Amino acid sequence: MNTLLDAVRTGRCDLVTALITPLTDHERRAHLPELTALRAEARTWDWSRRWDAEPTLHALHLAGAGCHTGPAAAASWIAARDLRDARPRDTTPLAALLAGRAPAWRADVAHRLAARTATVADDYPLIRALLDGTEAPAPTTDGFVHAWARATTTATDTTPTGRHRPRPRPRPLRVALREDPYTPHLVPHLFETAEPAPSLTWYDTPHTPGRWPAELAHLAAEGTVERRTLIDGSINRLLRGGRTAHLAFYTDLLDVLDLTTDERAEHTADWIALAADAPSPTAGRAQQTLTALFEAGRLPADRLAEMSQAVLFRPEKKLVRAQLVLLGKALRRRGEDRSTLLPATAAAFGHPDTLLQEKALKLVAAHLRPGDDALRTDLAFEAEHLGPALRRTAATLLGAIADPADPADPADPAGPAGPAGYEETLPAAPARRPLTTAGRSLAETVELVAALAKTNAATTEETETALDLLVRHTHRDRTALAAALLPALADRYWARQDTGHADPDHLSGPELLAAAVLGRLDPADLAPQRPINGRGFGQHCIHDALQRVTTARAREAALRVLTDPLPFLLATPTWDCGTLEPQDLITRLTAYARQGCVPAPADFAQALLRVRRDPHAAAQAEALATDEGRRLAAWLTADGAPAPHTRHVTDRGPRTWWGGQQDMPRRIVLELPEHLVIQKEFPAVFHPLGRPRTGTPNCWHWRGQEIAHLAVLPQDRETQAVWLLPDLTGCAIGEDRGAGEVLSRLAELGGPAGPALHLAVATALGARHTEDRLAAVDALLVLAATGELDTALLGRDLAELLRLGTVKPNRLADAARTAAATGAYATTWAVLAGALPAVLTDGPARGAGELLAVAADCVEHCGAGGPLPEGLAPAAARKGTSQLATQARRLRTALDNPPAAAERGRLTLTLGERGA
Repeated sequence: MNTLLDAVRTGRCDLVTALITPLTDHERRAHLPELTALRAEARTWDWSRRWDAEPTLHALHLAGAGCHTGPAAAASWIAARDLRDARPRDTTPLAALLAGRAPAWRADVAHRLAARTATVADDYPLIRALLDGTEAPAPTTDGFVHAWARATTTATDTTPTGRHRPRPRPRPLRVALREDPYTPHLVPHLFETAEPAPSLTWYDTPHTPGRWPAELAHLAAEGTVERRTLIDGSINRLLRGGRTAHLAFYTDLLDVLDLTTDERAEHTADWIALAADAPSPTAGRAQQTLTALFEAGRLPADRLAEMSQAVLFRPEKKLVRAQLVLLGKALRRRGEDRSTLLPATAAAFGHPDTLLQEKALKLVAAHLRPGDDALRTDLAFEAEHLGPALRRTAATLLGAIADPADPADPADPAGPAGPAGYEETLPAAPARRPLTTAGRSLAETVELVAALAKTNAATTEETETALDLLVRHTHRDRTALAAALLPALADRYWARQDTGHADPDHLSGPELLAAAVLGRLDPADLAPQRPINGRGFGQHCIHDALQRVTTARAREAALRVLTDPLPFLLATPTWDCGTLEPQDLITRLTAYARQGCVPAPADFAQALLRVRRDPHAAAQAEALATDEGRRLAAWLTADGAPAPHTRHVTDRGPRTWWGGQQDMPRRIVLELPEHLVIQKEFPAVFHPLGRPRTGTPNCWHWRGQEIAHLAVLPQDRETQAVWLLPDLTGCAIGEDRGAGEVLSRLAELGGPAGPALHLAVATALGARHTEDRLAAVDALLVLAATGELDTALLGRDLAELLRLGTVKPNRLADAARTAAATGAYATTWAVLAGALPAVLTDGPARGAGELLAVAADCVEHCGAGGPLPEGLAPAAARKGTSQLATQARRLRTALDNPPAAAERGRLTLTLGERGA
């Protein structure tokens, strides 16, 4: 009987230690084969067996670590995840067992354990125990440094006090750092880890004693750590960048250290780099530091210019405004530096905010001198980046300025009358790619199917191509197709012969047909009346209904593979967007009739939903003299306009969340009427598509298939827009995201672009997340490029959504600014003109000034005129220099006098006044 192995199996850790301690290295290695075999056996235990055998695993972990004589093997055994569980484990017995090893051996094992990122935090107490008495340096891996910081922060003291038994009590961080011999060695490495140690940020205020910033400053004060190490380490870590929350500790530490003027000046280049590229809070701190250096006379003009050229390119208005103020102080203090500072000031000419552009231009006007001809030429070149109004204003001040919007002679300092040569820039209409399957080889088919079986991101084009190719090659030679598919799909569980029949609910469309070709499906599981995913065709969310349609069609094709193979599929799209040309469907139906083939019901129903309505093709369809031909003719001649939907606004009410209830803002809901043809003439799985439906925000379905579902009704954008609207509304009033991508693809499909689609675009323009707003801008530009955008309708929808609170002005302003920046200034203004009254009447809304700024930019670029939007005149008459009043006056001036809109705010200072 093996006593050690018996002790391990019974979980006797104390006996394991007693048995291993007196053994020689050779005797210890002799036990390794049986311990390794027990470890392999433990890997086969299920969770309940491992739970019951937890003492055995503890003893096995201890015995294996004690019997391995090589440091690498011992460290690998100790760090093995299969010998651990999720609960903390006492490493004291293991540390005691290994304490008798040579110091160099223990140090080697400790450093190897510290290099294992996944387990170093759990093994930290063992690593420290192994290092004790070795005189080896502490490991400096990220994991060990993080673990050291955490252990130091949460250190406890168990020293007995009086007659009381020792109880763990928190030990002050200052005491823990002073008593830890590794403190001087590891503190510098706190600034070198890829991410800061989480425990460093466990503080309320950085100056509070007992918190890391304050205690590190104390270490520097008493000389335990060099002050320069903390300063250089913090600045270098800030230069590396990262998330704002991760950088806050280093900026707080610099504040606690209270750098002297000399220390700040030593890092001037670093502060400039941070002001240019760091996240906004860090850049603001750097800007404040540089401002303090300027006030102390330690920031030369060339350095200030370098800083300004970087900061003035940043989008944060607060930083730009503060920098312009600093430049103004510098120019007033030393006017002779204007040749250096004014070109730097001109960097603000390209800022998106026209108020900041104007502030920079006024600063230039105030400090130019009559003899600054060379400087004036340089500034005129930079003035090309100004907006149209300010650009022509700058021409009076600086001389000739090239104006890309104006074809007139640039030598005229007053500029031309207006942007008469303006041309709207819109993207080209999206091009459609033909989807061809005929003539593709067997090898191409197998390659495509094998690729799709390994991905969850197949496009409609790829899926439809694979389905049709599988059907075609099955009809031609199923045996040859099966022989080619089998090795290509050998790694798929359902392709193995020893697994029995596959479950069709767990297979994608191409996999279903491939499994049918290989004989891995039971025809009974593919019967049309069999529920999909264990459920029937009841009332489900629209996404689930669309997925059932695609699944039912794939099952139908797979069943025909097993019973009566089809020559090809009828509903295979002509174009990559999912649209089927009527002539192609007529040709396919003709071939079916010639071969005596009976169309599959779901396939033909899907073909009808995809076919482009063309009444001129109805006669050819009727001439087929088949039931399918007559149905196609009736479908083509029917009114293709979507049924009018009902529109109403919901009342504010509670929405139930897992954490309770939350008031939902009022929102627009569209309701579709019943589609009788789909209800009466289509297979049962299609019936949910024809039922009255509004959709709800609480819609549960598998995410990721929404774009593929667009191909079910590629010629009915209005219906799909009604279905998509709840998801878009969730993106605008909640934290949802991702629906915008579906909208941008929906805009490219066929069918009328009616009120539902416009409302969907309007809602997405106010989405919370940037990517959804960008997708909505794409949809808007696509509709504009194809001539389908009704700007008045979209503007009215935006006005209603703004009044309801579904769309917020600042988000709409961001989306409108993006659309205008593409060159679509006239289109964007036409939309905003209808939306502005909603933020100007009934009291100006928050963010209205930002929206007015975008509108004014558009009008100044395109030279639009016309009546003032409702509420603009009172807003322009407001006193003060708020953004709302300033931008309202700017927009009113541009609309009142389109040819001379650029003359707004002309700087009338004479050269003599500027030289005063």
